[in-house]
Amino acid sequence: MKKSLFQRLFYFYYDGFRSMTVGKKLWVIILIKLFILFFILKLFFFPDVLKKNFTSDEERGDYVLEQLSK
Repeated sequence: MKKSLFQRLFYFYYDGFRSMTVGKKLWVIILIKLFILFFILKLFFFPDVLKKNFTSDEERGDYVLEQLSK
């Protein structure tokens, strides 16, 4: 029975990750860094300015259009 391309790719990576020793720890470190970058930093350093300063979608759209056309 011939497996599909998707199944072969899935099992290729699945077997590779399962047999890793040091790589698992490195992936955990990478995932923690990504969590910090995308969730923690976004909360504190990138507030949602459009929702805070404008009440309707039309006002937000006008502001964005104005900023892009400058």
